[in-house]
Amino acid sequence: MKEQDMREHGGNLDLAQQRFGGRAEDWIDLSTGINRLPYPAGEVSMRAWSALPSRAEIDALHQAAQHAYRTSAALVAMGGAQAAIQLLPQLGPRGRARILAPTYNEYAGVLSAAGWDVLEVGDLDALVGADLAIVVNPNNPDGRCHTPQDLLALLPRVGRLVIDESFVDAVPQLSLAPEADHPGLLILRSFGKFYGLAGLRLGFALGSAADIARIAAMSGPWPVSGAAIAIGCRALRDDAWAGSTSARLVRDCARLDDMARAQGWRFVGGTPLFRLYETPDALAAQEKLARGQIWSRVFVQKPTWLRLGLPGSEPEWTRLAEVLAR
Repeated sequence: MKEQDMREHGGNLDLAQQRFGGRAEDWIDLSTGINRLPYPAGEVSMRAWSALPSRAEIDALHQAAQHAYRTSAALVAMGGAQAAIQLLPQLGPRGRARILAPTYNEYAGVLSAAGWDVLEVGDLDALVGADLAIVVNPNNPDGRCHTPQDLLALLPRVGRLVIDESFVDAVPQLSLAPEADHPGLLILRSFGKFYGLAGLRLGFALGSAADIARIAAMSGPWPVSGAAIAIGCRALRDDAWAGSTSARLVRDCARLDDMARAQGWRFVGGTPLFRLYETPDALAAQEKLARGQIWSRVFVQKPTWLRLGLPGSEPEWTRLAEVLAR
């Protein structure tokens, strides 16, 4: 894929540096929904770096994920939820893909490139009859949510239902992971966002035994690194950290919403990891923040939308307040 053809994403800090200068470490990157107070990864053994992961180690990671996601369904570790998205076109014959939109733009791009008939729709009922239906829950970028009951009701009305739960960790009551063994249901989970370790490249696909076996076969024998296994096992079993982090994120969302309101920005939606605001001019707001070396997310199709992740440390909150006050 040529650089000019790459789809728009947050995390493009190199673009911020090209336009506004500074070193990467000087910037506060709020253009993503990645937790800026990450899980304390701790030390990783030399064996995790030097040896191929064993079957037993991969199984231990799977068991840790089942614990964290409160499920007994089959699952497979992958190099982030994105790795699973890349394989979706191969799970069945090409047909009609319907995507609840606006949402994460990789789904439409990946499926269209593989020859699927792709249509983005605005409500759950418009997904009915699709060979492949995709819902991001909670949604990125507007935080729209659907109850597990409503999604399960949709399941028999589509060929395969994919639920992307990349932002569900802090609101586990929305998760369909406990029901992931229903035939035709596939759940995608991201590790890196909630745990703040996106560079580890770890995620999971959960579903029926047949679907997971097929994804595992396509992923190969060593789909994730030894370091990802070691840190993932540790983090996914740390219930105390997950609980305290979820509570902090709720408080921090209210804090950020108050700061945005003082700017005259209107809250559109969000999740415990990012907020979406309506502004008079999102590009102007992004530039104002960027001159204080804070990077944010804007959307070509929505010129008034500005998305902000949550600052982490108190110095980050202080700098954001100072920049907004200018």
